[in-house]
Amino acid sequence: MRSAAAGQLPLNDPDNVLRRSAERLAAQYAGLVNEETIERTLFESYAALARSAKVSTHLPSLAYRFAHDRLAALAQAKGVIPKPVPEVLFVCVQNSGRSQMAAAWLRELGKDRVHVRSAGSEPGVTILASVVEAMAEVGIDVGQDFPKPLTDDVVRAADVVITMGCGDACPIYPGKRYLDWRLVDPAELDAAGVRRVRDEIRSHVEALLQEITP
Repeated sequence: MRSAAAGQLPLNDPDNVLRRSAERLAAQYAGLVNEETIERTLFESYAALARSAKVSTHLPSLAYRFAHDRLAALAQAKGVIPKPVPEVLFVCVQNSGRSQMAAAWLRELGKDRVHVRSAGSEPGVTILASVVEAMAEVGIDVGQDFPKPLTDDVVRAADVVITMGCGDACPIYPGKRYLDWRLVDPAELDAAGVRRVRDEIRSHVEALLQEITP
């Protein structure tokens, strides 16, 4: 792996930031994932996020977070990182509304009894403002989350894969549970409608927790 100083790139150059991020990830996943896979995953994550981004200022840091989660999923799927709690993946088209609310509710209500990820087949630019506002009303901050592309590694790591009634399809792997929650797209709703979807998702999540956690 090329060192951070190689080529004398400025510290804020995206390529240099990504190289330094790759070194951080290599240290964190030493002995679990090889350096070539780490670097490829990081740069693939950056490219995937860049396809839908309007502003690139924070892309390297978002790519680091996205790659970190993908590498954890890859290590889980390979069995080199244990899964002490069930892994749940929420999927919708843009990963900007329903799947983000579902993931946020599950993190809030499930605490340390479950681990959650979300993704989209065609991720949007950002989480819907109406969704951020509706979740803030119940004390949940989703403003720091961001839409992420659906990748094979997170599907492989999941125990339960839940789509949002949007016609999205995920790769099918044996031993996983697949559910489809029929939910209205909040992008088409006013504030009251978004609240109704938010509360409906909470009910689904509460029922799911009763099924998959002790």
